[in-house]
Amino acid sequence: MKSTPLSLIAGAVALAAVTGFAALTAPGEGEAPEAKAAARLPVERSSLLCPAPSSSDLADTTYTSFTPEGESDGEAGTAELNPSVPLPADDEDPAAGKDEEKGEEKEEKEEKDEKPGADKPVVTLKDAGKPVTADTSESDAPALIGTATGRLAPGWTAQQTTTTAAGEARGLLGVSCTAPDTDFWFPGAGTAATRQDYVHLTNPDDTAAVADIELFGPEGALESDAGEGITVPPRSSVALLIPTLTSEAVDDVTVHVTTRTGRVGAVVRVAENDAGSDWLTASTDPAETLVLPGIPADATSVHLVAFAPGEDDADVKVQLMGKNTTFAPVGNDTLHIKSRMTASVDLKDVTRGEPGSIRLSPVDGDGTPVVAALRVVRGKGAKQEIAYIPATGPVGDRASVADNRAKGSVLSLTAPGRTAKVEVTASAGSEGGEKTVKTYTVKGGTTLEVTPEVPSGLKGGYALTVRTQSGGPVHASRTLTVTEGGIQMFTVQTLPDDGGTVEVPAVEQDLSVLDD
Repeated sequence: MKSTPLSLIAGAVALAAVTGFAALTAPGEGEAPEAKAAARLPVERSSLLCPAPSSSDLADTTYTSFTPEGESDGEAGTAELNPSVPLPADDEDPAAGKDEEKGEEKEEKEEKDEKPGADKPVVTLKDAGKPVTADTSESDAPALIGTATGRLAPGWTAQQTTTTAAGEARGLLGVSCTAPDTDFWFPGAGTAATRQDYVHLTNPDDTAAVADIELFGPEGALESDAGEGITVPPRSSVALLIPTLTSEAVDDVTVHVTTRTGRVGAVVRVAENDAGSDWLTASTDPAETLVLPGIPADATSVHLVAFAPGEDDADVKVQLMGKNTTFAPVGNDTLHIKSRMTASVDLKDVTRGEPGSIRLSPVDGDGTPVVAALRVVRGKGAKQEIAYIPATGPVGDRASVADNRAKGSVLSLTAPGRTAKVEVTASAGSEGGEKTVKTYTVKGGTTLEVTPEVPSGLKGGYALTVRTQSGGPVHASRTLTVTEGGIQMFTVQTLPDDGGTVEVPAVEQDLSVLDD
């Protein structure tokens, strides 16, 4: 039976309303209508993954979940961090489970072994503008898989902070929970005898993911058959000791994680004998110019690790953007990075008692994309502690970091180009208090270190949200310090744009295609 013209029109209108991506145009009747500028709209769903915090009985972990107040008028939504599915005891070696049949067996056994209440959220956020926290001291605390929807999705962030007071892995380990992806670069790991570095892979989806791990040292790729075809079961997490993936012992290694199928969250936990431990998050995507913001003023040692993943070598200028100006470290003003070989340089106490940030840029003209990270040390001898600062993208429209405290939080703001003005909001406290807002001007080519103005009447922890008002771009990081046993334990989290909005193309309906 033929459709009537009226039903055709109704169907076309419904189709255009549902898709929202293209205009209906009649073939052969001239060019399509000119597209309007894309609009930026809040995202409606966000995903975050937090690694298993620690296997130590001396570790205490705090989770903090936060969504900044925004303009979204969507559904109320929820934001939850749920425990991942534990792996069966006989499948603790993920490198051994590489075929699909074994993955199916794991999934069946996981369903049987799952503890009652294991799917109960660890942290549930119900309102924007105020963080929610939860604590655990369990040595077998699992990785967390999180989803935010509706008004809580744009800008949702979560922080996992672990304090380990003693032992080889002692330190303050902080990580902003990461979004799932398919490609990660980690310059700064190691396979030396003094290192106990683990790469954590978390699969948020209902089907298995298969990942590959490549290792690159100063002489190129390290032989590593054990890093190929690693199965990460559905909604589960695996941790692999990096030194066991190769027989070569190297101080500075770049770890490359990719997936053949599926997607994962990936982060590296670094532990150095007698030096401390922390999380190393992925460098921003390979780029010709990189910014690594927020070296503490009292850093006693700064170690730069960089890698050129392409076929060409890279020659980069190394510059420190300090409190008042940009300058090149004496004797280390350039770095040659051979293709697919890890390069490093010890910048020592480059900041000389002032806060600073590192900028890497091509020596001449167009450069070669690179990735990079800093290993930063505070203190000396038995009281030293380490943290990592990966290269990161700019704040952009907005970026947030959770788990700030009444004492010990410092915000670093860096403007590598033009002078910029930023607005910094300290949220309401998790247990009480009113938000505060303050504006800062960051002079071009410098790093501004500020102690945030805490919320009035603060109780509990709070979140910081940075918005670029003018000028820029601005790169930012937050340093959190906790003193334990006379040691200034610290961790640094970068603040790239939270991706809370996406471009949605504007469209026009053209029903002339229905005309005879």
